[in-house]
Amino acid sequence: MKTWKELTHYAGLDWAKDHHCVLVLDRQGTIVADFEFEHSLEGWKSFSDKIAAWPQLAVAIETNQGAVVDQLLQRELTIFPVHAVAAKSYRQRKAPSGNKTDHLDAWALADALRTDGHAWKGLDPLDALTQQLRLLCRDEVVLIQQRTALVNQLQQALLEYYPAALEAFDDWTRLRVGNLCWAFPRLMRWSRPANANGKNSCIAIGSGGQTRPKRDWRFSPGPTSSRPPSR
Repeated sequence: MKTWKELTHYAGLDWAKDHHCVLVLDRQGTIVADFEFEHSLEGWKSFSDKIAAWPQLAVAIETNQGAVVDQLLQRELTIFPVHAVAAKSYRQRKAPSGNKTDHLDAWALADALRTDGHAWKGLDPLDALTQQLRLLCRDEVVLIQQRTALVNQLQQALLEYYPAALEAFDDWTRLRVGNLCWAFPRLMRWSRPANANGKNSCIAIGSGGQTRPKRDWRFSPGPTSSRPPSR
């Protein structure tokens, strides 16, 4: 990470999921670059090519973690993370009316870095092991979010077609739920008869004809039910 006195240019990076906006200022506040690029391998290569003219560049960004920050760290750039509340106040300097655009956000960050950045704390590069752990933790969060979305889709489908199945499990993240998905409907059929109180109860009917009431529900798939059926 470069010291403040070594810096000659100041960039603001307004990031998004699929594209990013960058604006670069010199020490006098003149805009020397203003461009967008996609969040892709080709996009980041384009970013590297465009900033190669300013080796003493610092970047202000409204986050201190994530894929964009990792990409910046890989390029050994000096990074200054900006809190969202501070970023909003810097934006109001440029547009008191409250207008918000990617270009304006990048410009506000770059100019704030140029004028106030000497008092900011830069982001320290992480060692290789810490970076790997950070990536793994982030990937775990993404996988949990994906699992939650898939469970919600499964429950919605069952609600529409086989509502009785929703009563089979208390925890829909367990492995046996996946086994049920592979086995159904080849090994199991569902019925939803009314009990003595007129309420629906869940009864699983196995391939051998045996029934299991909801209160004693257990699911033990056969040796091939944990794999997708052959086509």
